[in-house]
Amino acid sequence: MHNISIIAAIAKNYAIGRNNKLLWHISEDMKRFKSLTTGHTVVMGKKTYGSLPVRPLPNRRNVVITDDMSDRFEGCIMSYSIDDAIQKLPRNEESFIIGGASIYKQFLPLADKLYLTVLDKDFKGDTFFPRYNTDEWKETENISRFFDEKLGFSYAFITLTRK
Repeated sequence: MHNISIIAAIAKNYAIGRNNKLLWHISEDMKRFKSLTTGHTVVMGKKTYGSLPVRPLPNRRNVVITDDMSDRFEGCIMSYSIDDAIQKLPRNEESFIIGGASIYKQFLPLADKLYLTVLDKDFKGDTFFPRYNTDEWKETENISRFFDEKLGFSYAFITLTRK
């Protein structure tokens, strides 16, 4: 059985990016992402892979989904569909879906857990996290961060497990 988790930082209006870039930089969120995903498989679309500051992500098994069969990224496992990517996930080990929007949307029905950093602010984005039915999820963790003067907003680390 596959253990699929989604990890994302989302604005109040579900925005996650613009022009293939993140809309904010939250040091604590980056540390949490690294701590949760290190040593695991991370799955992403080609555009997300291209937006990473370091490629492939170190100390992780990187699976990149693309519809171009000629794409090859050194140090990555290439996948050409969601089903193909799922076949390449290790069994009985947590794997993380790290974006982008289309990949999140396709994996959401298959996910067991959501690790969300939820910002208490709307952002102008062109890429959005898919809306999810809160009735299908149980909050298992909520670590609130109060208003951050430097950032100009507050945020929370929320973990949801499928009911």
